[in-house]
Amino acid sequence: MNLTSIPALQDNYIWVLNDDAGRCLIVDPGEAAPVLAAIAQNGWQPEAILLTHHHNDHTGGVPELLARYPDLTVYGPEETREKGAKIIVAEGDHVSVLGHNFHVIATPGHTLGHICFFSAPYLFCGDTMFSGGCGRLFEGTPEQMYQSFEKLNALPEETLICCAHEYTLSNLKFAAHILPEDEAISQYYREVKELRAKKQITLPTLLKTERKINLFLRTQDHVLINKINAETSLQQPEHVFGWLRAKKDNF
Repeated sequence: MNLTSIPALQDNYIWVLNDDAGRCLIVDPGEAAPVLAAIAQNGWQPEAILLTHHHNDHTGGVPELLARYPDLTVYGPEETREKGAKIIVAEGDHVSVLGHNFHVIATPGHTLGHICFFSAPYLFCGDTMFSGGCGRLFEGTPEQMYQSFEKLNALPEETLICCAHEYTLSNLKFAAHILPEDEAISQYYREVKELRAKKQITLPTLLKTERKINLFLRTQDHVLINKINAETSLQQPEHVFGWLRAKKDNF
């Protein structure tokens, strides 16, 4: 399979997986025009759309893509039914597309019905996990997002984190602010700054990398806990997670 990221809107990525025959699936098409251009350029034959949640920057292109390709199967959580989802999927379901069996993982937090699709090595995680960060809690709680992160952290270390926004630089800036002495974070921050200075993409990222540089995956790390205890006495990982998210919101 070939993985392609299509820039869209301000900082979104629409992900496309295609096989050698040109059949493809499209993940979270926030707008149709760049997808249609890529289809024409590559000679792809789209077969399915995967939706992670209902926000328009992930679903806005669905109507136009369906108008062009009415036989497309659109999979998504209940909250995407009115956004064009034809087959509603939930935790534990499996979606078979292009010979890949995608496991559906419920990841509430950013929205209450948010889901991720996993078929090794690909994880399409929408706005749940970002490189170096996590999604804003528009509908869910810190405890829900922490549990969602625990599910994703249980996946194999070689999992490719295919998230939907180019937020890596700002996330690493925050991480370096919280743990300025952390060499893994500092080194990755330098690498990301160089990539972005050249307008290059920082995604996908590996889960094994995220375990080192993503503070939201390190909420049981004693170094992190001791560091933030200068401001708070939190010990439970879900409370540390919530504290980090609140600090990031105001960073």
